[in-house]
Amino acid sequence: MCMSKRWRNSLHAYAWGCYSHICSSRYSYHLRIKTWHYSSTLLNLLIALVGTEVRLHRNMKKIISGVIFVLATMCAYAQADVTQFLGIPVDGSKSAMIQKLKAKGFKANSYNKDVLEGEFNGMEVYVYVATNGDKVCRIMVCDAIPVDERSIQIRFNNLCRQFEKNPKYMSLSNNLIPDDEDISYEISVKNKRYEAIYYQQPIELLDTTFLREKLMPILEENTPEQLANPSEDMQQDMMKMSYDYVKDLWFKKPVWFMISDIYGKYYITMFYDNEYNRANGEDL
Repeated sequence: MCMSKRWRNSLHAYAWGCYSHICSSRYSYHLRIKTWHYSSTLLNLLIALVGTEVRLHRNMKKIISGVIFVLATMCAYAQADVTQFLGIPVDGSKSAMIQKLKAKGFKANSYNKDVLEGEFNGMEVYVYVATNGDKVCRIMVCDAIPVDERSIQIRFNNLCRQFEKNPKYMSLSNNLIPDDEDISYEISVKNKRYEAIYYQQPIELLDTTFLREKLMPILEENTPEQLANPSEDMQQDMMKMSYDYVKDLWFKKPVWFMISDIYGKYYITMFYDNEYNRANGEDL
C-alpha cells in the first residue's frame, strides 16, 4: 500500500510554503537557501518513512517493541547533538569542561581559578563556565579589553558577517548596526540592547529513528488505510510536526552575543548555550 498522490503533493506544497514565507519576510539569503534545502529534504524523508510505516503497521508487535529502541536512541542523539564551543560539547561537569578548555590553550585567571583567559577568534578574552545543577549549560566569553564606541560597532558588525558566512550557523535576521547609529546614546538613554543570535546547524536532521519517534503517535492512532489516504487534519499534523522538529533542533543550539558597557567603554559578551541543560522550571 502506498501513500496517496494527494498527500505527497500536500507535503511538497508545504515545503514550498515554508520557503516562500522565509523569502517574503526579509530573512537572510543563507536562511532562504538552507530553508529550501532542509524543508524539501525533511519532507521527502517523511514521505519515505510514512510509506514504510504503513507497511509496518500491519505488525504492531514489531512496531511497539521497536519503540523502546527508538526512545533510547533518541535520548542518545539528544545528548550528542548539543551546542559546541571550539569543538567541545557544552555539556558534562564544570571541572571536566575547564580541563578541556585548558587543553585548548586557556589558562586559569590569577584572581579566580574558575575563570579562564586566553585568545579566541583573534581577541584576548575571559571564559566563564555556567552550570545548571551539575551540568554545564553555558560558556560565556567576554572581551578582555574594552574599546571605544566606533571600535565596538566595527567589532559587532564583523562578528555578524563572520557568523553569516560560517556554514555551521543559521541566522534569522540582519543584525548589522548602521554606520550613523549613536550607540552610546541608544544604550545610556534608551536602554537599547545590541545583540545578535545564531543557531548551530543540527547534526541529526536526517536521523530516521528520531523522526519515527515523532511519527509514532500518528501511526498508533490510525489504520494503514487512513495512513495511505490521510485526512486534512492528519496532513496538518504531519506538516506541523515537520516544522516543530526542525525548529526544536535548531533552537536548542543558540550562540549569541551582545555589546556590554563599563565606564564608557564597550566589549563583546558571547554565549554558547546548551538549551537541553538549561533550567526549565523543574525546581519550581
